[in-house]
Amino acid sequence: MNDHLVKAYAFGDNVRVYAATTTNLVEHARTIHDLWPTSAAALGRFLTVSAMMGAMYTKDQELTLRVDGDGPIRGMVATANAHGEVRGYVGNPHVFLQYPSGKLDVGQAVGNGQIHVTKDVKIRDTFTSTARIQSGEIGEDFAYYFTASEQIPSAVGVGVVVTPDNRVATAGGFILQRMPGCPDDIIDTIEAALKALPPVSDMLKDGLAPETIIKQLAGDDHRVLASMDLAYACDCSREKFERGLLTLGKKELTSLRDEDGKIDTVCHFCATVYPFDKAAINRLIDETDKA
Repeated sequence: MNDHLVKAYAFGDNVRVYAATTTNLVEHARTIHDLWPTSAAALGRFLTVSAMMGAMYTKDQELTLRVDGDGPIRGMVATANAHGEVRGYVGNPHVFLQYPSGKLDVGQAVGNGQIHVTKDVKIRDTFTSTARIQSGEIGEDFAYYFTASEQIPSAVGVGVVVTPDNRVATAGGFILQRMPGCPDDIIDTIEAALKALPPVSDMLKDGLAPETIIKQLAGDDHRVLASMDLAYACDCSREKFERGLLTLGKKELTSLRDEDGKIDTVCHFCATVYPFDKAAINRLIDETDKA
């Protein structure tokens, strides 16, 4: 199944629902970052939420999301846009923590701290909102973020299933957001539906597509608004790293050239290496003279 997202209205158009499957992009992230199981589950849940949040925006608008926890994964960063593209990384890819039941302990891996969401809507300055981490399990944390920071009562469910051989078998989730003026009786219906909904990981293991997850949640009381493909995509380039190296200035570039004779820059998001040999560094030094 291709990674994709479905947006719908449900419960008499009183609720907005996003549901997504993200197995391929999370497995891609696991591979390029060499993620151990708990790091893979944490980043996978985070990327899933980020992709769904990106779909809430339009055109060239972008989000940068950070989970700054004090757990052993040492935080996570992701960016997402309105075109279904997402990328991210985790501070420590090599974390494997489990509950006695064998379930991956994402909460302990993330720890306590804060979530930061920076919105770049391409109008003047960016805006950052913050909320405290509630459990470290990602779904509960972003449900609290939406309610506390954006005043949008929300439910968030995300899941990542990692096989014993450390492969992402399936990943996905949903975000349900209550619209303003939602009647009390509809709120009761929503709460009952959420309580009856199976765990996200179970639905994913059963092969449920985003459309089916929405139907599990709202029955026939929903209408699909849009569907879009999702992908792990990085916009890094050699030119961007060149611009970054130029900010070091002539003195620092000369020192790096004389000490090592080369500079190997690495993208945090996709692990692509951009090497700069002595000749390339000399060209950069020449550029600083022209500035």
